[in-house]
Amino acid sequence: MAAPSGGVNCEEFAEFQVMGFSPVAVLEARSPRSKSYQDWFLELLKVMRTIDDRIVHELNTTVPTASFAGKIDASQTCKQLYESLMEAHASRDRFIKNCIAQTSSVVKHLREEREKNLDDLTLLKQLRKEQTKLKWMQSELNVEEVVNDRSWKVFNERCRIHFKPPKNE
Repeated sequence: MAAPSGGVNCEEFAEFQVMGFSPVAVLEARSPRSKSYQDWFLELLKVMRTIDDRIVHELNTTVPTASFAGKIDASQTCKQLYESLMEAHASRDRFIKNCIAQTSSVVKHLREEREKNLDDLTLLKQLRKEQTKLKWMQSELNVEEVVNDRSWKVFNERCRIHFKPPKNE
């Protein structure tokens, strides 16, 4: 899937980052216009975390046990899974950080506007809403770290004898 060009908002960026899903299907099924932004954001991350949620099943069905070791090339299977995990983790990291950067920019702009007009309660309400959104996006980075750690632990338990990841990654 092609990555979007610069100047893209979180919704457009995410449409192109969900691996294995058509951008059109993601847009139709998970449109932020039909849900709260937080619900949409979390649902999209859930879709993007599918590979991590299914890693145990994936390893059980693709990496052979000792009795089936000669029938399947475990090193190639582990290498492909490694590459898929790296791509999925990088994609989600870019998505979350891109959304954080965009929301931070909005918060900064709203703070500047708020300083100019201290009596505008609508502006204050909008600023608080964006600050809350920014905080839960930042907390998603912590969730992402836990998800990634769990996936790598399971991966390493099953693939350590079949595949050695490159040192630089």
